[in-house]
Amino acid sequence: MPQFQSKINPQSKQFSQNHAAMMNLIEKTEILVQRAKDTSDKKRSRFEERGQLTPSNRLTALLDPNSEFVELYNMANYLVDDPNPETSIPGGNIITGIGFVSGVRCLIMVDNSGISAGAITGKTVDKALGCIDVAMKQKLPFIHLVESAGVNLLNYTVDLWAQGGGIYYGKAKLSAAGIPVIAVLHGLSTAGGAYQPGMSDYVVGVKNNGMAALAGPALLKAATGEDTDKEELGGSQMHSVITGLVEYLADDDSHALKITRNLVSRLNWKTRCNFPKRKNFREPAYSINEIPGIVPEDFMRGYDIKEVIARITDNSDFMEIKPEYGLTMICIQAEIEGYSVGILGNNGPIDTNGATKAAHFIQLCDQADIPLIFLNNVTGYMVGKKYEQDGMIKHGAKMIQAVSNARIPKITLYIGASFGAGNYGMCGYAYKPDFLFSWPNAKIGVMGGKQAASTMRTVMTASAKRKGQEIDDEKMHEQEKQIIKLYDEQSDIYYVSGRVLDQGIIDPRDTRKVLAFVLKTCLEAKIRILKPNSFGIARM
Repeated sequence: MPQFQSKINPQSKQFSQNHAAMMNLIEKTEILVQRAKDTSDKKRSRFEERGQLTPSNRLTALLDPNSEFVELYNMANYLVDDPNPETSIPGGNIITGIGFVSGVRCLIMVDNSGISAGAITGKTVDKALGCIDVAMKQKLPFIHLVESAGVNLLNYTVDLWAQGGGIYYGKAKLSAAGIPVIAVLHGLSTAGGAYQPGMSDYVVGVKNNGMAALAGPALLKAATGEDTDKEELGGSQMHSVITGLVEYLADDDSHALKITRNLVSRLNWKTRCNFPKRKNFREPAYSINEIPGIVPEDFMRGYDIKEVIARITDNSDFMEIKPEYGLTMICIQAEIEGYSVGILGNNGPIDTNGATKAAHFIQLCDQADIPLIFLNNVTGYMVGKKYEQDGMIKHGAKMIQAVSNARIPKITLYIGASFGAGNYGMCGYAYKPDFLFSWPNAKIGVMGGKQAASTMRTVMTASAKRKGQEIDDEKMHEQEKQIIKLYDEQSDIYYVSGRVLDQGIIDPRDTRKVLAFVLKTCLEAKIRILKPNSFGIARM
């Protein structure tokens, strides 16, 4: 097939406006991610006094040098515990992602003990559970670098306590599935933090600093009157000699991470996965750095989704299925870094023909075992008498049925609007895609604020007319403003991502790199052979 011929003019005024708006959002994301790192690094001197590495340095020391790492849930807890956008810290007190340790692709979770001593909040739990789910689906060894004060008592809720037990449940399930769970006990870990090594298959403990106990010395004194020091109570050395909780005793953080890398290299993990050779490929003919200039900040302004697809697919070479049928639903056959993919994108709301085309295409990809990528820029399914009589409900349902039951890997990107049932048909959060990332311009929800306010006005006007009442325009206008504010606040992707309704916000210019990484993660999982057992590895 011939390469796609782009119609984008990088010298145009519109391109420049789009580019400036997107770059502002990219900068906002970078500032927020850096805010979490800077907040944690303020405690650097305390880590150094104890002879410890900071949480971010622990991650660096664990990972293979110069290897790929894709962070997950980078915005978790943003605008949740602290609703002030100027001070709210994203990340949920843990750093998580997928990276390589001794050549093995692993899910890594690092307690960010530089922030509130790594204490657990509600969104920490949601983020951790999301990571456990990814590790289970993608068959990834789970490595947890532990230093946590347990539940954040200042933000305690019964929901947090009840859901928090799911972390231990999840680790037990990983172990039983044949997926190794490794904990590195770096520092003081009490209550919920103490159970993290307890629920792990392998534990590396750091002398003097590593400590795991259900109640720390202060709480023990208050509860029972007993005096003891932290080493006697739950130190790594004690656990390596007396309780058997620690398998490997390390001199310091660096030594512990060397032991962990050595351990991973001895898991025999790579021999159980014959990864297929990929086709030779060329980079896209058009630069991915042009994406910020292509995509408008306002989702109501249209653009051709194929311009984005041309900048993420090999050689900008792809085949479109049924290009003259269901025009706003774009279905593409292509390759990304040599791997076949099916791509669904939107050039407007989905009509009846678009829904049937998408349902057919999803089933074709499922039949051929080709992963699907959903590029969400959709305001929903078409409405109106014509579309209702044409069977919009039943045709939309076909698409949702196909999305729900496809057995192939599904990767979703929110790259613009994703409203109403269009979000469902395009494999939104509730449809459990293998991976779900967002661009910083994305908006999601039942509908936009202006549409919600207009709907409310229409309904209230009709109701008043039936009752013979007068409309108070000033009051109505005030209610419209409140509705627009409510809907627009909640549709903002930073608000959404803070609530762990995606797996993080990415720079659009990293899209091809991220897609290739998670595609390979999914494909590796499909061919990996596990050795499950009934109960997981019980501590002896």
